Amino acid sequence: MEVLAGDIGGTNTRLALYRIEENRPGEALLESTYPSRNFDSLEAILDDFSEHFSWRIQRACFGIAGPVVNQSCETTNLPWKITARAITDRFGFDDTWLINDLEANAWGISALSPKDFHLLNPGRADQPGNASIVSAGTGLGEAGLYWDGSVHRPFSSEGGHTDFSPSNELEFALYQTLAEKYGHVSWERLVSGPGLEAIHSFLRTYRRTPTPGWLKQEMHKLGGAPAISNAAMARKDPICDEALNLFIHLYGREAGNHALKIMASSGVYLGGGIAPRILQRLKQPIFLKAFFDKGRMRHLMEAIPVKVILNDRAALLGAARYAAIQ
Repeated sequence: MEVLAGDIGGTNTRLALYRIEENRPGEALLESTYPSRNFDSLEAILDDFSEHFSWRIQRACFGIAGPVVNQSCETTNLPWKITARAITDRFGFDDTWLINDLEANAWGISALSPKDFHLLNPGRADQPGNASIVSAGTGLGEAGLYWDGSVHRPFSSEGGHTDFSPSNELEFALYQTLAEKYGHVSWERLVSGPGLEAIHSFLRTYRRTPTPGWLKQEMHKLGGAPAISNAAMARKDPICDEALNLFIHLYGREAGNHALKIMASSGVYLGGGIAPRILQRLKQPIFLKAFFDKGRMRHLMEAIPVKVILNDRAALLGAARYAAIQ
């Protein structure tokens, strides 16, 4: 059986065709990546992708960055409305499913191998229980994996849109700056690619330090967040360095918040495109110090394994696996 899997993000849309063997996706038969904002709908991307294969697709599943309600989704960072019924009718699939992109990532975890992870905190690896996945990229996605006594069962959330809470004077000044601009300040406003840019911009003003010309050129060429993180990783600019450290601190705080809320005793996974790119900095104490810093619950936090997902196809594999087992 062939299934079509999709990872629909605010920056890129990745599609892959998989042959399913024993309810698991094998090697991709075909895979393509599209810049999401160059298209006015998912259907337009599927039109292009479908020109490149002749297999009959029985099932399709798409992990989408946005809340999925009754198999319909208005994407958070794109002006798209996606419905499973419209896709099924237009492309002739037997079945189509829409799931949240972080739920797709969660389904993909079991399809990965040990080399697809980097261990940040060993914790207690033998603990059964729930797990958490928190992914910073274009936005901030959060999902859980409920332990039913035998297997983990993924579920979605929109936890990245909950209220950001500053914990010191600097963070409160940052909060005030963003509140003036957006009104509501969520964790996603800070722990994401655009969030890193917002932190950097705030610090330039707060520290009264203008952006150097070379960095402006890099930001124009690469985009804001990649240029800032590259400069920080290379220790080329102190404001970029401070911005990345604050970003990582906030990432650790919110990953810890989510872990506590769902009692993720068996593990926390960091997904998304940012974590692998800043892995060397994540290995430093900043992230785990913030993750552990939960007052009387510190002992629980220290026992939770924390892993970075290195395989950027986790959501695709998860969407394919979801379609296979329905």
